[in-house]
Amino acid sequence: MLDKTRELTLEGRIRKDILVAAKQAGKVGAHIAPSLSLVEICTAIFEDFDVSRDVFVLSKAHGALGYYATMHQVGMITEEQFDSFEVNGGEFPGQPSRTLNNHVDYSSGSLGMGLSYAAGRAWGNARARVYVVLGDGELDEGSNWEAASVISAKNLKNVCAIVDCNGLQSDGRCEDILQKDLKQIWEAHGWNAIVCDGHKTKEISRIIKDTDLDKPTVILAQTVKGKGVSFMENNNEWHHHELNEEQYLQAISEIEENYGLR
Repeated sequence: MLDKTRELTLEGRIRKDILVAAKQAGKVGAHIAPSLSLVEICTAIFEDFDVSRDVFVLSKAHGALGYYATMHQVGMITEEQFDSFEVNGGEFPGQPSRTLNNHVDYSSGSLGMGLSYAAGRAWGNARARVYVVLGDGELDEGSNWEAASVISAKNLKNVCAIVDCNGLQSDGRCEDILQKDLKQIWEAHGWNAIVCDGHKTKEISRIIKDTDLDKPTVILAQTVKGKGVSFMENNNEWHHHELNEEQYLQAISEIEENYGLR
């Protein structure tokens, strides 16, 4: 599936997967830019992910293609499975749907629900490390803050939430829709809140591994929507879109240029 004439970093291969699958989806289109922004987040989580113990919850369900591409590149799902993206009857629709064999922990789609599910999984199994990825626009949903309060009150310190803070949601810029200081709000709910560069895999990994787990942790990952493709970056037209041939070739070329191993 991947063009192996140029060796790419893992993050580059994931981004290329996203573009290939989106192009194959044709006029159905795909949430391309929201998937590109969370590549390093998913990479950091899945590099040491224990499928027999750990739980991954993609509450930001429209980033599913980034999730699937990461699982494909780290060997959790096969190429055949990944190629079923948006195929009728396939295991990998536009937003995650759990089956017996696809390693999806949580069927998502309705925003604001993932953190509550993560709370239940963490409460039910203290050994599990429960990762939940949210969008900053998604945090306008009040249900998130009910779950955040419960997780803190029950000291479910095996929960690690990561917010993809790309500053955009489907209706526009987050700050224009509902201004909020996320770090301050999470800390007020009793969480350990850490701000980082969301496109530095090693930095996210270090925080995940080294954080003092005396209480639940949230990582506020500062990202760029559409990261890696110039005409998609910070361009909300690519929240959900289809790729024509010219756009696809340009996007692939940019990924190969920006994420090729030197």
